[in-house]
Amino acid sequence: MYNEVFVVSDIHGEYKKFKEILKYWDSNRQQLIILGDLCDRGLQSYECFYLAKYLCDNYGAILIKGNHEDLFLNFLNKTEDFKENYIKNGGLKTLESFGYSENNTFKDIVLDIKKNNDKLIEFLTYLPNFYEWNDYIFVHAGVNLKINNWKDTSIRDFMWIREDFHFTPNRLNKTIVFGHTETKILNKNNKYDIWINDNKIGIDGGAVYGGYLYGVILDVHGIQDYVYV
Repeated sequence: MYNEVFVVSDIHGEYKKFKEILKYWDSNRQQLIILGDLCDRGLQSYECFYLAKYLCDNYGAILIKGNHEDLFLNFLNKTEDFKENYIKNGGLKTLESFGYSENNTFKDIVLDIKKNNDKLIEFLTYLPNFYEWNDYIFVHAGVNLKINNWKDTSIRDFMWIREDFHFTPNRLNKTIVFGHTETKILNKNNKYDIWINDNKIGIDGGAVYGGYLYGVILDVHGIQDYVYV
């Protein structure tokens, strides 16, 4: 078991930043955990997907399912039902990274993605919703702190919850590390600093919006260091 973890979140197609932050990860000493949202909005979601899969397959990295992985899968599986919402949430950039252009239809690109990326789709479909390490919970959006057992949090809340998690007291004796909500919103000062409050650590630095992609190093005592690109 590793003595430290190295955590990143909300990469959103920022492949260059993803590769850059990994230069600070010590694969011999640190468990790599990615809190989801590899895709959408940025230009290189395809590359981010495959780099994350490579890291999971070859280095035992943990990738948590984010709401944007879920949006991507919903679009592939029920295109007509989900296309409008997916495009509204930045999905067009992901489709373009898979080769979509104005010469295609959505049906064409979906067929092409399914034909040529079946292993990736299977991988994304079965991603976990959370990961526990010592006294930490790693999750994309948060957990339901109003129920008796946080593990009974709905699948949707693991990926989408915001205020009901941020502002409900954490009585779990565990620190919850999450992304999903940009830290400048949580900090209420328009700054992308890491948000730390009530044994909750928010690390979505808004990389795709001109903020930061954080790499946070944790051990059993708390945050030991962090880097950003």
